Amino acid sequence: MLTFRHKTSQSQYGATMIEVLITIVILAFGLLGLVGLQAKVQLAEVESYQRAQAVVLLNDMVDRINANTGTADTYVSASVFGTGFTDASPCPTAVGPARDQCEWSVALKGAAELQGTTKLGAMSGARGCIERLQAPNTGVGVCTPGIYLVTVAWQGLNPTVGPSATCAQTLNVYGGDTYRRAISARVVIGLPGCT
Repeated sequence: MLTFRHKTSQSQYGATMIEVLITIVILAFGLLGLVGLQAKVQLAEVESYQRAQAVVLLNDMVDRINANTGTADTYVSASVFGTGFTDASPCPTAVGPARDQCEWSVALKGAAELQGTTKLGAMSGARGCIERLQAPNTGVGVCTPGIYLVTVAWQGLNPTVGPSATCAQTLNVYGGDTYRRAISARVVIGLPGCT
């Protein structure tokens, strides 16, 4: 008589352990990716904060020039205000462009917010420039408004394409032009009495 033997299956041991190890490796790479993403998000947040501060400081000087249209030409300066610029301390008590320039320079240095004696209220390496692009002309038959360019430059955290604005470019203090950030605003001083 023939007898059949049942072949007993041999169980595999350790397969579950390999699956667990593979899962741990995949999770580790995923978590490393999340850490890298978080670091990029924080850098972007700091860059965004600095740009917001620059906009506030840019608007401050634009508003000061617009408030004193009769003396707009005296705001123009070859100096680069802010970091590295020596201000009269305290700023002059007289009103006008000299005081506005001094207060703007101090604000660019971050004097609005202090931690101990360290000024933290502005961007890193903040500098400002005021240039005249077109002088006002009220000559006979000519009515051209005065056009001024206000620029704020600062130190970025990541290299990008260098800005076209030339404020603080020749100083070469940002570790290359790709780390320099700049925003500008044109101020046009009209001549309402010109015919």
